[in-house]
Amino acid sequence: MIYNDKLGDVMDLNALIKIIEKVGRIEIENITITADELIINIPSAPPVVIPQTPSIKEKLADEGIIEIKDVPELDWEPPIEKYPGYIREVQFGRSKEEGGRGKVVKIGGQRALYRFEEPQPNPPVVTFDIFDMPMPGLPKPVREFFQDVMEDPCEWAKKCVKEFGADMITIHHVSTDPKIKDTSPKEAAKLMEDLLQAVDVPFVIGGSGNPQKDPLVLEACAEAAEGDRCLLASANLELDYKKIVDAAMKYDHNVLAWSIMDPNMARDLNRKLIEAGLDPNKIVMDPTTCALGYGIEFSINAMVRLRLNGLKGDELVNMPMSSGTTNAIGAREAWMNNPEWGPREYRLPLWEITTGITMMMCGVDLFMMLNPISVKTLKEIGRTLTTKPGEVKLNTNNYEWIVAKA
Repeated sequence: MIYNDKLGDVMDLNALIKIIEKVGRIEIENITITADELIINIPSAPPVVIPQTPSIKEKLADEGIIEIKDVPELDWEPPIEKYPGYIREVQFGRSKEEGGRGKVVKIGGQRALYRFEEPQPNPPVVTFDIFDMPMPGLPKPVREFFQDVMEDPCEWAKKCVKEFGADMITIHHVSTDPKIKDTSPKEAAKLMEDLLQAVDVPFVIGGSGNPQKDPLVLEACAEAAEGDRCLLASANLELDYKKIVDAAMKYDHNVLAWSIMDPNMARDLNRKLIEAGLDPNKIVMDPTTCALGYGIEFSINAMVRLRLNGLKGDELVNMPMSSGTTNAIGAREAWMNNPEWGPREYRLPLWEITTGITMMMCGVDLFMMLNPISVKTLKEIGRTLTTKPGEVKLNTNNYEWIVAKA
């Protein structure tokens, strides 16, 4: 039986069939069908035959211009390069046995560029960026993770460690810039002490980028974190790098040597830091990271050249490398609200991840990043570099987590 909602009537199925036989076609709207069994027969359409056009190679063979031969299967092994040099290993943090806070992170130690040549001894490390003041200008896909803790850097650090599994934290003392709040080095040092009490992971200590103020801020923070083997970020040729070197030597820290995509500049800076007394095993290079679509090829060139020169035996550049991967979120394609480009919740981490993976393939060991989705993904991919190809599979649960968060 068929019930027509619109007419409020019941129509016998046999009567309906007779109507169809007379008119050939009817249209019924808003119906309810009640039946023990309903069988619909749909006539099958003839198969579609797509004409096959010969390829250019086949045409040339038919005309006698070329001859096609079967290529035999060959055994192939990837080319394994043996390097005379090595990459230095740098340690952050100090174990409790050494009198430290407990967590120790190591980077570097490679003797090859690629995983198939030789797995690296230490996985790449991601350090979460946090700031000493609220950052309302951060893109929404990042800000929504930390909106509740931006007022308190210690709570911000705790959230990175407890909720997102941070191995290291980078604290940017941006408020010390005279053009922002002009926070004193003493206040920055006090915050550093509080952060060391809040979490037990190693720190990268950054300033504001002001060349006059940063050496003073890093010196004060280095004293506050004495013996904790932090990374002072950063020394470059445009500021008083000797003051930073002195602080690193006096209080047992490492130094980030920052240059601008120029291997020769990076080498010259390392030489000057060593001449100033710094142990070369306490240097991490930052050749500058340009984001995907914004000059990343220049970063690739500089980083690969530095890594290869180090592996070939140049002991002025055989240091681990760091990447300011957070630069990727500045790309307008990552943060701009444009529906045609897809949701920002996916675009921003993808931009940061792609930039990070590219740097990872160039030999970068330390990644400074912001988005928790990006961090989790890059850590999972980086973990595979310590194994031979095929030994470890990526944990797909991580990607379910990514989709859920996005």
